[in-house]
Amino acid sequence: MIVKIIPCLSDNYSYLIFEKKTGTVSIVDPSDFKTCDQVIKKYKKLDYILNTHHHLDHVSGNLELKNKYNSKIIGYDGDKDRIPGVDIVLKQNQDFKIGNLKFKVFFVPGHTNGHIAFYFKKENIIFTGDTLFSLGCGRIFEGTNEQMFESLNKFKDLPGVTKIYCGHEYTKKNLDFCRKYDVANSFLIEKSKEVDHKLSKNIPTIPTTISDEFKTNIFLRCDDARLKEELNKKDLSDLEIFTYLRGLKDNF
Repeated sequence: MIVKIIPCLSDNYSYLIFEKKTGTVSIVDPSDFKTCDQVIKKYKKLDYILNTHHHLDHVSGNLELKNKYNSKIIGYDGDKDRIPGVDIVLKQNQDFKIGNLKFKVFFVPGHTNGHIAFYFKKENIIFTGDTLFSLGCGRIFEGTNEQMFESLNKFKDLPGVTKIYCGHEYTKKNLDFCRKYDVANSFLIEKSKEVDHKLSKNIPTIPTTISDEFKTNIFLRCDDARLKEELNKKDLSDLEIFTYLRGLKDNF
């Protein structure tokens, strides 16, 4: 499985997936037709388009790519009326194959009501869209804080080596937020050096890993007693901590 990162628009990431044995070519969340097509046309085909959710900055390339390559568009069953050109609708926990690559559908609402992630267990890779970011999580537009909190907790069950490919390059701003409210977290110091180095070289900060996010992503650490004390919120539940932090981030 080869994953090519395609920077799109101002800060979006689309991802081309190439499976060599069968020659299957897929793309996750094509934000912009022209930008994505510059990469796809080197392969002279596009078999599948995978959409994590319906937002325009994740599906804008759908129809033009489908028309050019006769691709099949894959989306969540609950979002079938909002994803342009959808052909194949999948349900929560359903397994599906693109070529020889098998993935499972994670239903992770919060950012939108029909948001999903694509988990390739054998390859230790997950495409999280706008639910889990490097050092952050998505803004809640259609769902609830509780839904987003529960969605994020689903990622905690994945192996630490799992690579996370998310929908945007938000890492620096997320890092600044984490450092402001998780001051005593020594892992953030090293993470800051890594992020600054990559950005100075114009290199994507993605992928990150589940293991790194456990250490540094404040939204995955709402159960941490030291963090609660640092926030002066030690009597709050984990969900209440998440809700408090999400509110702070919305205005950060």
